[in-house]
Amino acid sequence: MTDINNNAQASYILHICHSYYDPFLDCARQYAVLFKDTPYKVITVFLSGEPDPLVAEKACSDEVIFLNYQSKQLSGLKLGIINKIRQLDRQYNFAACIAHRAKPTYIAAMATKLPILSIRHSFGDFDRFGRRLLVNLFKSRLTLLAVSNAVRDEIRNRLPNWPQDKIQTLYNRIDVELVQSELLPKDQAREKLALPQHSWIIGSVGRIHPDKDPQTLIRGFAKALPSLPQNALLCFVGKGRLEDELKALVRDLKLQNHVVFVGPIPEARRYFKAFDVFALSSDREPFGMVFLEAMAADLPIICTDCGGGAEIIEGIGQLFKFRDIEGLSKALINTANDKDAVTNQESCQKRLNTLFSDKAVKAQFWENAKITQLLKHQR
Repeated sequence: MTDINNNAQASYILHICHSYYDPFLDCARQYAVLFKDTPYKVITVFLSGEPDPLVAEKACSDEVIFLNYQSKQLSGLKLGIINKIRQLDRQYNFAACIAHRAKPTYIAAMATKLPILSIRHSFGDFDRFGRRLLVNLFKSRLTLLAVSNAVRDEIRNRLPNWPQDKIQTLYNRIDVELVQSELLPKDQAREKLALPQHSWIIGSVGRIHPDKDPQTLIRGFAKALPSLPQNALLCFVGKGRLEDELKALVRDLKLQNHVVFVGPIPEARRYFKAFDVFALSSDREPFGMVFLEAMAADLPIICTDCGGGAEIIEGIGQLFKFRDIEGLSKALINTANDKDAVTNQESCQKRLNTLFSDKAVKAQFWENAKITQLLKHQR
């Protein structure tokens, strides 16, 4: 890591993250690399999580600071944390702060006088009156960046008195070349996941949680099964509280030979080529990094027509209405019989590189007049 103390005249970006558990370590990386080859140096602060050299490396910052708090210590006024950030702010010539989610935004607002880019990763962030009150108190210093237009539009609805240019979208993104270089070939990926080599496999990756509505995915698969290849298989990668309920549903539908739960897999994106198609039946996916990872693996994608997922796969994948078992069934059948797979792959790669790559989003970031104006801040 760079010794930032050797360059007292440099301009710095204070980058505050709640934690580094998946997917937020990559979110930290995404924002740090925006400043690569610029006059700015990035200091990333993780509020929770033990110091970890590998995390520091993957964060891609000039310096990484681990405050090492427990999650329960981040509740309340957080005066100790505020004081530590205040001390850091006095030490360096920060031009601006990037804060992910509500608590880091609150801490940054209380501890500094910096302009703040507050990254909003979720729906419902401003359902609480207290959060609306907080951001209104610091409105002059805040610009809200949503991870999708769907999240942006919800925020604009909750904060009707804010100018639109203070609530914008900046999509999540991936290092396309890196992600693709890490992909295991199909046969190796299936071997690692203990999946049959000659099956036609639908993959779904993520928490097994009510928000993902995996019941609809199982029921839609069951309805489509007679029209799918004989060796069709539905594979869930992940864990969550619904797993026992889903396994019972699989037994009720007599799908034991067609549905597999492989559990949580570290760096699951490396195994996406094990699948023939990627499907997600979420209710309101704010964005969905898994869609980008599926695109990088050249997979056909099926998802609900709500939330950020629909924005990602617009024009390149198949959409169905939330909880529409019939619509999902038809989408699976259409994908299994797709005669234009190569053309779809080309369109998919073009969309990935022009909208959701590090390179593309970095260009959008530095062409954004609101952001460049904010970064001119001086003490």
